[in-house]
Amino acid sequence: MTSHQTSRLIGAIFGLVFVAANAGALPTTAAVPLRLLAIASFVWLFIALRRAPAPRAGSAAPTRFGRGYLLVVAAEVAAALAGFLVITRVLHTPQASVAWLSLVVGLHFFGLAAVWRMPSLRWLAAAMTACGAAGLALAACGASLAVIATVAGIAPGVLLLGSVWWSLRTP
Repeated sequence: MTSHQTSRLIGAIFGLVFVAANAGALPTTAAVPLRLLAIASFVWLFIALRRAPAPRAGSAAPTRFGRGYLLVVAAEVAAALAGFLVITRVLHTPQASVAWLSLVVGLHFFGLAAVWRMPSLRWLAAAMTACGAAGLALAACGASLAVIATVAGIAPGVLLLGSVWWSLRTP
């Protein structure tokens, strides 16, 4: 797999995980179909990624997993861990954890957009950041875990899966 395919695969994996993990907050009648749909979407994307044409000979493919990528991911992990500690130990609102994660993952896409010189990632970054911020607001207002999980967990998972699908549609 090329680094471009690998980065898309990582996005699809996280999309699947976001949906599958957060569907558990919903009633079984909603959770099971959502999880099955996410799995089917992931399998379809995996097959499509494997079949995607290789870059044209002579075209310089940028290095995706270099120093810039590692710095963005390190900042993401540090922010996520620090936020989880504050949310659970200081604020005592563990239901906000998924919202914090969505916010941090969304913000990390702004960094990746810059490092990878892919301005199109800003749309995903903005949408996921908005889901995370909305989830934090919902948690602060005392919304149910199902509502928070839908807004800040399932929706970002769908956004990730959808962005991988969209990237396969456009050159």
